[in-house]
Amino acid sequence: MPRFLILATLLLLLFANAETEARGTPKRVEVLYQGLDQANGAYRAGLEQLRAGESDAGREAMRQAAADLMDGARRCQDTRGCDVERFIGAYDALLQHGATQLAGDGEGFGAPREAGASRGEGGVLATMPASGRAVAMLNGRDLREVIELNEPVRAAMAEWLTWMRPQLITSWENYQQMRFLMWPEYEQAGLPEALLFGILAKESNGRVHAVSRAGAAGPMQFMPATGARFGLGWRDGFDTRYDPQLAARASVLYFNERFAELGDDLAFAVAAYNGGEGRALRLKREAGDKSFWDPQVYGQLPPETRDYVPYVLAAAWLFLHPEDYGLEFPAVDGAATVMKLQAPASIYQLSICLGGPRDGYFRALRNLNPRYEPHAAIAAGTELRVPVVVPPEYQAHCVSGPRAQIAANLMAASKPTVLATATRKPARTYRVKSGDTLSGISRRHDCEGPVALAKANGLRAPYVIRSGQRLRLVGCG
Repeated sequence: MPRFLILATLLLLLFANAETEARGTPKRVEVLYQGLDQANGAYRAGLEQLRAGESDAGREAMRQAAADLMDGARRCQDTRGCDVERFIGAYDALLQHGATQLAGDGEGFGAPREAGASRGEGGVLATMPASGRAVAMLNGRDLREVIELNEPVRAAMAEWLTWMRPQLITSWENYQQMRFLMWPEYEQAGLPEALLFGILAKESNGRVHAVSRAGAAGPMQFMPATGARFGLGWRDGFDTRYDPQLAARASVLYFNERFAELGDDLAFAVAAYNGGEGRALRLKREAGDKSFWDPQVYGQLPPETRDYVPYVLAAAWLFLHPEDYGLEFPAVDGAATVMKLQAPASIYQLSICLGGPRDGYFRALRNLNPRYEPHAAIAAGTELRVPVVVPPEYQAHCVSGPRAQIAANLMAASKPTVLATATRKPARTYRVKSGDTLSGISRRHDCEGPVALAKANGLRAPYVIRSGQRLRLVGCG
């Protein structure tokens, strides 16, 4: 599914593009493309300013150019014959160009641990340097000066350090396994890692398949419509909101938009992430010289958002200063590699035969391979992303031997018993509500997965469902 578009818009644009090819590109589309070229040039000029030491001017030029690109993409979406992918591709190319230029020698986050290391089985796919918590900037400002340690933030910090402490530690551990996929997206855009961690910890605890009651999904919890605006959606039977790298990239695009329209105000931007950009922008305009935390401003937010913003900022602060609060984040080797399966196996089965540390490898395998349902057998020859310590354990315990047999037997025993036709009960049904997704429905009703549920209801990719539609819960618990 193309970025920024829902299925209906895609069909309209395909029709419009076909007509455009027949009679030439409309003038209004050419104007948008000219704006794209101008924003592209402005971004590169800002990058040169940044490299020349003009930090403030360079970052401002780059932010404005990015905002112009996003504005052009929105107008392109509403313009017959305009190719939105052209704008998104330009934005991705600029981010990559900026990362390459600022890295200088080409080495950066996600580079192989050793020169010449392969991306295949046994070679390091990606590794990251230790978390750099000493310096965290937001648009040229030290994040310690941006986050206000007021009463709401201190109260949230107290909760993170007490009854929510296990969630914070779990979020850290999960994040470290995905850091090589997520952090480069923020680093390339000049956004602080602490913000990424704060959002991740509050939204999903670092579980890529988290789904909210409202239908938000993925590690960064995008709603379907918002995700579609920033390039997320169903592609080849997979909801890319669950992809940690793509979700991080979409959140970068979202925050760049918010900072551009909210004057780089971090608290308002975080409030928009939870409470809606329209409300945040209206409050910001009405606030005038008042701070986000002014009771007349803060008090107009929904209760959920009034809690959400302090939680995110408190988690970000603890990410930067754990030692000040007696907080010990465990050491996690976040290096990953690619491993080829020698025999069919599910993520459940692999988690059993691998054994491992306290929590095993289930969450890491699930987060690094979000396309696969955990109980479904994955074909032999499939390459999976895995922690670097996994391949030797796989060879020792999952290819053959007692643990491999035990895992296979346990998985066979977990298969549901099919009732005889005479006693089989009719499949239950479910009426789709606003914000529902197939993945969320599948999880809530213990189904065999969104693809199986779609096929049972005669849906074809990209498996679009609509409010009020009734689905048969075939193969569900």
